[in-house]
Order: sequence, then structure tokens, then C-alpha cells
Amino acid sequence: SEWFNATVLMEHSWQNAEKWILVTVLGLEMVMGIVGNCLVLLIKVMCRGQFCCHYWVPFVSLTLSDLGCSLLIISGSLFAMLTGGQGSPWCEVVSLLKFAFITSSLGSIAILCVQRLIGMASTGSALFVVMVTACLTSWVTGMVFGSVPVFFSWIKYDPAEMLCAVFWESSYSDMLVYIVCAFSICIFVPFLLIFFSSVLYATGYRLSCNSDDEADLSAVTPLLVASYILCYTPFVMSELILLGRMDLSPAPNWLRTLSSVISYLDCGLNPLIYCSHRDFREAGLALLWTNRKPSSEPVLVAITKQDL
Repeated sequence: SEWFNATVLMEHSWQNAEKWILVTVLGLEMVMGIVGNCLVLLIKVMCRGQFCCHYWVPFVSLTLSDLGCSLLIISGSLFAMLTGGQGSPWCEVVSLLKFAFITSSLGSIAILCVQRLIGMASTGSALFVVMVTACLTSWVTGMVFGSVPVFFSWIKYDPAEMLCAVFWESSYSDMLVYIVCAFSICIFVPFLLIFFSSVLYATGYRLSCNSDDEADLSAVTPLLVASYILCYTPFVMSELILLGRMDLSPAPNWLRTLSSVISYLDCGLNPLIYCSHRDFREAGLALLWTNRKPSSEPVLVAITKQDL
């Protein structure tokens, strides 16, 4: 009996410690995502003339996606950890928005890679309309596929993922059709665009070359691609494991928790990746320094006329 009580106490203590570790990590990721992406938007708006950014439409779309995920999804997971769950209708909204943010982020990166290969800036009226339409399409596509599980009531709270997620309890064929369609359209097509655009750009094939490509903010594109692939690999693995289980049992709890924590990290890493670009970093530092530093230059306050 004493051994059993000690075992239960140890398990309870470990669960409490695990909970507060996750709360701390989610809190840090939320702060990094909100503060970092707000600063990025501020720099992009107020310091546009201080650094080169030809392809700013997909950059803004990606930043808005990261900021939305930090404000709504990460904070929702943090609140769910503290309160023990999520209720309707917030449960369905979080599930829908999470897939929309995943799709829009990947779509924005794919559009950035393609536009970088084309080499034409977003300032032209025709190309501007095309880029905006493409970015909006990635958002709408994510919203459509995110709304399907909500419409069919496949959503419930998952303590392992720390938010509401899709659970399959009735039909393997429904799960197979949905995941294959969602991955083919929302994940596979953008990934192919990223892969072929990156390969062609690396081999020197460009439709139009800009002399200041290296100074452009798009030079951080490979880091953005690597960060996205790294952070969303656990999520893809958990979905692939689900596809291989005919009994519809989800992936292990630890993998689902890891997939949420690591995917959230991408929202906070992207602002740091932008700041790895020297001109962008200097523009941000100049903005913060100008706002904080008092003027040390002499100011002319009066003129005294003297007779010689």
C-alpha cells in the first residue's frame, strides 16, 4: 500500500512538473511570436526605405500568419493547459485557424521562392495583384480544409496536443480521403514549388536577375524554408503514423505534444531569421535607438546680434 501511494504521488508530481514546464515553454513561444512579429511588421512599415525588399507581399503574409498563430493558437494552448481544456465554439475556431495558419505560412514561403526565382519585384501593378491573389488563395485554402472537420463534427479537445484537434472514430476511408486531399493540395504542392524553385535558383537559373539580390531581404529564404521543415516534421510524422493505423488510433502522446511545441517555435524563429539579415537588423536597431535615444546634438534656440 505504501509503495502504491508513493508511486501515485510520484506520478502526480511528475504530471504537475510536466504541466508547468509546458506552460513555461508555451509562454515563452507566445511572447517571442507576438513581440517578434509585431516588431517585424513595424520595421517593414516604418523602415521600408532603409533595407532592400523586392518581394514584400509574401513576407507580410508570412508575418501576419506567424502573428495570428502566436496571438490565437499558442495563447489558446496555454490557456487550455491552465484550465484543463477548451470548450465550444472556441474549440472549433482554434482547430480551423491552426490549419489555416499552417497552410498560409507554407504557401507564403512557396510564393516567396517562386517570386525570387522570377526576380520581379512586387511593386508592379500586375504582379502585385498576382502575388496578393496567390497569398489570399493559400489563406482561403487553409480555411476551407480547416472547416471540413468542424462541419462534420470531427473535433474534440486533445490533452496531448494541448488544443482541439481532429479525431477519427468511425471511418478509416473518411480519414484517408481527407488527409490525402489536405496534404496533396495544402502541403505537397507548395513543397514542390519550394523544392524546384530552390534548386533552380541554386543552379543559377533565374528569369530576371537583380544586381542587389544578395542585399535583398529574400536572402534569408533558405533559412525560412529550413526552419519550417524542421518545425513541422513532427506534425507530418504524426499524420503519417495515423494513416498507417487501420484502428484509427492517433500517434503517441509524446509525438503529438512535440509536434505542437515545435510547430509553435517556428512563429518565434522567423523574426530572428529576419534579423540575421544585416540591413534589416540595422534598420530595426536604428528605429529603436531613434525612439529611445535623446537628442545629443546642439539645438539653436536663439540668435543674438552683436555690433562689430
